[in-house]
Formats: sequence, C-alpha cells, structure tokens
Amino acid sequence: MALISRGFHGRRPSSGTKLPPGQYETTGFPVLSVGPTPRIRQDDWQLSVTTEAGKQHVWDWAGLMALPAESPTVDLHCVTKWSKFGTEWQGVSLDVLLADVETAAEHVLVTSYGGYTTNIPLADLVDGKAWIAYGYGGSDLAPEHGGPARLLVPHLYLWKSAKWVREIQLRQSDVPGFWESAGYHNYGDPWREQRYQGD
Repeated sequence: MALISRGFHGRRPSSGTKLPPGQYETTGFPVLSVGPTPRIRQDDWQLSVTTEAGKQHVWDWAGLMALPAESPTVDLHCVTKWSKFGTEWQGVSLDVLLADVETAAEHVLVTSYGGYTTNIPLADLVDGKAWIAYGYGGSDLAPEHGGPARLLVPHLYLWKSAKWVREIQLRQSDVPGFWESAGYHNYGDPWREQRYQGD
C-alpha cells in the first residue's frame, strides 16, 4: 500500500535551503539542448511579442540594449537533477518589455530560433520573475547557453527558460510546448518536483 498519494507534494523546505528535492549541486554549467546550437548574430536577432489580438511588438538588438537592464543573481534547477547556485546574469525584465503591451492573456507560448517551444503562465513572467538575458558572468551570453539572448525564469525548471528566444505569444488558451508535449510537466516547479505529467 502506498504511504504517499500522487497528490502529495510535500512542503517547501525552510528558508535558506537552496536545493529542491531530488537535485544535486554542480559548480559546472552543463549544456543540454534539443538539436544543433543556433548561431544568431546580434545584428540579425529580433524578439517579438504578439498579443492574443494579433498586435505585434518587435525589438531588435539595439532596441533591447536601449532598455533598462538588470543584473539578477539566481539559482538554476534543471529537470535532469542538477542545480547551480548564484548564477549572475544581465538582461531586461519582462516587466519592462510588457509594460506597454495591452493584453488580457493568461498563457504564453515561447518560440526559439531553431523551433523549440515551451509554455508558461503569463503570471510567471511578470512581477520580477523573468528576464530576457543576454549576459552571463560579465560576458556576452555564449551560444551554447542560449546567446545572444534567452528567456530566464529561474523559479521553474530550466527547460522553461527557452534558449535563443525569438517570439513570445500571449494567448487566452494554453498550448503545450516541445517537452510538455513529450510528457514533461506542464508547469515545472522544482520545489514540488514537477518533472513529468502526473508529478
């Protein structure tokens, strides 16, 4: 007889505990990607945000660099069970990018150069929770880590932080992305160990 039901997710550890359940710490920065690494020049890079009404907002590299930047230091948690503490990034908060975007959407589908997709509730991209990151450790973000720019959503498993971000679709309905369609959890909270559907 099972002692713990599938619906039991436990409690978050006390404040100060940095390692979610099932994770181990690494000091390296493993590279995990689906397919070959896209090589996008900064001059060719664009990011679009498309509302549920079809209105498109587009930033090129110069436009992104003109926006106020932040330097978040965050912990990363990969679904493959490694966690990396205290990573230092530079980027633009989604709060800045979405400040003038009129939307009533609740869902987001993110698309990368190379075709990768992932879905996230819009509430998880605002209020200081997410960035378009273009710098890491004081340098330009390397292509293997998603450069020239990637989404950074550190409170969710890292597959939600889409590398080589190209488009953010604001949607009224949810649609699963690449890994979510392949059986990964739709939300991906590392503290609840939401790795796969049913977790």
